[in-house]
Amino acid sequence: MDQVLALLRAAGEPNRLRILALCAHGDLTVSELTRILGESQPSVSRHLKLLCNAGLLERLQEGSWAFFHLASGTPIADILRSLIDQIDDADGLVAQDRRRLDEIKDGRAKLAEAYFREAAGSWDQIRALHVDEGVVENAIQDLLAGETHDSLLDIGTGTGRMLQLLSDRVRVAVGVDQSRDMLAVARTNLSAARYRNCNVRQADMYQLPFDDQSFDLVILHMVLHFADEPGDAIREAARVLKPGGAFVVVDFAPHAMEELRDQHAHRRLGFRTEEVGRWVADHGLQTIDVRTLPGNSLDVTIWKTRRPADVQSIGTPIRPRASA
Repeated sequence: MDQVLALLRAAGEPNRLRILALCAHGDLTVSELTRILGESQPSVSRHLKLLCNAGLLERLQEGSWAFFHLASGTPIADILRSLIDQIDDADGLVAQDRRRLDEIKDGRAKLAEAYFREAAGSWDQIRALHVDEGVVENAIQDLLAGETHDSLLDIGTGTGRMLQLLSDRVRVAVGVDQSRDMLAVARTNLSAARYRNCNVRQADMYQLPFDDQSFDLVILHMVLHFADEPGDAIREAARVLKPGGAFVVVDFAPHAMEELRDQHAHRRLGFRTEEVGRWVADHGLQTIDVRTLPGNSLDVTIWKTRRPADVQSIGTPIRPRASA
């Protein structure tokens, strides 16, 4: 009862309720909310602090920027979402807020498009060498078929594609990435209402900002070949995996294309099945399935692993080191 009363008190002010309704449609900064609401930045900041203290919003820091995301994953957050769903979109003030929000999203989309134009050449070059992405995604879906998961973590989320692909399988989906440019693209891609259970944040894959055993599905999709210490990245992924949870690694099979090191910053030229198998085993995970998909010059391997349901010990996180 105390939690519900705290929720109602925190949300029971017009501008705070407008903020909650806006953040239900995606992550927003203080300046963006100021533009939408037409309020001063100090006033908006005070509202945000109160809402965060009440556990209704989450503050996600990215360098000098902070994004605010509607709380998720708790009973009180579910009640909040139900209340927001009752707000009439035809209300004049709500409709005005949504129009201004759409303008901000359009601006983000243009920035994302510009970023992709600059990077498209190198990405398209690599895509032409390996397996069609649709084939890889179908294989991932097949490996997870029939399973039920509550929470997903996509490490190195990039454009947020894995969150889009798997969001309907989970209650909460979180993506992390070091690149603010990539996170901007992901937020644009996840702006549709069907992805409202998804959020992204800036984080180092060697130092994930989550407690032990926080997720029951973890994905490392085309990330490991950029890692200086792939085994450490797997160790940290294993740390946040719940007993009984699934961990899926997708990456290149061994190859000899040295130019990928110089031209595309690849640190590793693919991975042997037994190499990944040893890393996951070192951290208490069991390999369930391994599939290699042939490409034009680069094959893609998918490793599905699982933490036994009766295993509780998961080791310690990697502490400060150079970012990957």
